[in-house]
Amino acid sequence: MSYLGVGVSPGNVPGSSTKMKLIDRKVRVTELILRSLVCVLALVAAILVATDVQVREIFTIQKKAKFTDMKALVFLVVINGIAAGYSLVQAVRCVVGLVKGSVLFSEPLAWAIFFGDQAVAYLCVAGVAAAAQSAAFAKLGQPELQWMKICDMYGKFCNQVGEGIASALFACIGMVLISCISAFGVFRLYGGSKPRQSSRW
Repeated sequence: MSYLGVGVSPGNVPGSSTKMKLIDRKVRVTELILRSLVCVLALVAAILVATDVQVREIFTIQKKAKFTDMKALVFLVVINGIAAGYSLVQAVRCVVGLVKGSVLFSEPLAWAIFFGDQAVAYLCVAGVAAAAQSAAFAKLGQPELQWMKICDMYGKFCNQVGEGIASALFACIGMVLISCISAFGVFRLYGGSKPRQSSRW
């Protein structure tokens, strides 16, 4: 039973079942594409930031810049790792649904996916926001607090971090869109098609 076609009786509404199945398939394909993109983008973001290292020699002393020096970047790497893993699992679920043609989409499963998507989306937003703020301080400095413009010293490091944050931002946008789709799936279970179930008995 499709979560977009719950309660729709083909006998009562001619042609509605075929139309709902077509819409359902388009939604599933869109969800699969978005989840795959989020998985790739989040993984790229985590790798870019986690592998970013630059060594500078200052007065014969070597200084190494790495992502663990900034807690916001550590948070970003962890969150994007979680988002990539979660999206991969959900993408596999979408593929199985498309191959089988129909999935038993129960209310508990719909709510579990909805809450999972919401949690990951909020974490992605928080991770990108924290990393972007830290990156702004590193790029612009804070003269009032005598914070240096770190990116003047570690240009390569900052550029790669910027690429990672950009990738994480696109992954975050994808997760927000996915959370909208899962919300639609949940509320569709309680939509106008519910009363029609009684006519089937």
